[in-house]
Amino acid sequence: MSLPEPGGSSEAAVQVEITRHSRHADIVAMCAAAVITGVVLVLGLARPILMPTRLPRALAITTAFALLAWVARGVNASGALAGAAIAFIMTIRDLRFFWMLLAVFAVTHLATRLGRSRKASARLAEPASGRSASQVMANLGVAGLLVAFAPTPFHWLALAALVELAADTTSSEVGTAFPGKTVLITSGSPVAPGTDGGISFVGTLAGCVCALVIAGLGLALGLVSQRQAVLTLSAGVLGMLADSVLGATLERRRWLNNDLVNLLATGTAVAIAWISG
Repeated sequence: MSLPEPGGSSEAAVQVEITRHSRHADIVAMCAAAVITGVVLVLGLARPILMPTRLPRALAITTAFALLAWVARGVNASGALAGAAIAFIMTIRDLRFFWMLLAVFAVTHLATRLGRSRKASARLAEPASGRSASQVMANLGVAGLLVAFAPTPFHWLALAALVELAADTTSSEVGTAFPGKTVLITSGSPVAPGTDGGISFVGTLAGCVCALVIAGLGLALGLVSQRQAVLTLSAGVLGMLADSVLGATLERRRWLNNDLVNLLATGTAVAIAWISG
């Protein structure tokens, strides 16, 4: 009879606990997405002049987007449902925000797939099934709430959240795909690529370029003025750096998980844009 490897049972127990928490987080995220969508529908039905044209279009675009994201393995089943809710909200409010969402998905999905075999060998790759509902809502929840409930003059702040999301995801994925010198943002000490709070020149540069592209697209679509585009660009980059600081200080100590760090980082970008604006 073979004996279990030392620590094997404890590692299995930890993995079971992580899976349980992930499932609970996904349920909470899907419920939140459903509630927000329901409120938006109720508010829309109170203004029926908007619904006959916008509702069918929003449903069609939402379904196509969710299926595309799922087939491309950018999200799993729960992530597709949560993403569909955000896509619906953005489409029914202003179709231009959906184009922004689609651009962010395309950029981040490409960055995630970049150097995937290398990331997988280093155990740094995203799950092959894609991001879950909790990850989707952590990344897009702030933008979705702003588009859904903020007064129209403040809808532009949602762009800061989208810029931060695109910049942060790209910097992390490119930084691990092309590992160079990686240092802890709070101390400058060398760390392994993929370490919470670790930044590299290549990854940071990629994140800044991505932020510029997304902010520029918002300007081209007429969602923001030139001044607002600069503010969202700056706020997105600062939010990206704030994400690394939170990772180095709170996530490494296990006081926050990655979903909460991402949620706080997008919120930080929005707060910076709002204060600056």
